[in-house]
Amino acid sequence: MSDLPRMDRRQAIKWMMTTTAVLSLPGSQSLGAARTASGYGTDPNLMEVYKPGDFWPLMFTEEQRKTVAALCDVIIPADDKSPSASKLNVHDFINEWISAPYPGQQEDRKTIMDGLGWLHTESKKRFKKTFIDLADEQKHQICDDICFVPKAASAFKKPARFFNTFRDLTMAGFYTTPEGWKDIQYLGNVPLTRFDGPPPEVLAYLKLA
Repeated sequence: MSDLPRMDRRQAIKWMMTTTAVLSLPGSQSLGAARTASGYGTDPNLMEVYKPGDFWPLMFTEEQRKTVAALCDVIIPADDKSPSASKLNVHDFINEWISAPYPGQQEDRKTIMDGLGWLHTESKKRFKKTFIDLADEQKHQICDDICFVPKAASAFKKPARFFNTFRDLTMAGFYTTPEGWKDIQYLGNVPLTRFDGPPPEVLAYLKLA
């Protein structure tokens, strides 16, 4: 995989905060709590322009970014309705998420970083290659063993919990983008050009007609 372009840092932070506010994910209350807690400093000023590593250091190495992008695309590949997760920079959203200093994100950080270490070791063990260099079929072979915690073998329970968290973050990032909304045919935030009132059958049912 060639070098991945980086998305605008301010946009990535804004994306992380928006996702935290609107989705029920582990740690989804942590940002709100952090605003009145001590020890974190202030939340990012989204009017500023941030470079990679500003405000709080980003956790992923370049190789880890590529691994995360590859795993995101196993979970949400491109199809005829939408681009792949990595095309929407979901890997940068995850990097921002696990790098934030808030309690929920720090908990996810350990899960994700440990899981990426396991993924690297397992890829080398099975196929003598890093995860990003595996064929799609080989990636799926590994992911099939960890994709469902209740059915994972005992040796794969911890990696399966990693995969569960990673999948949640991937889907949260993807489905809070305009492309993700379009994929699920979400029609919110679209102004109506004309509204003629409730349908007659609704008014009749409510005895308002």
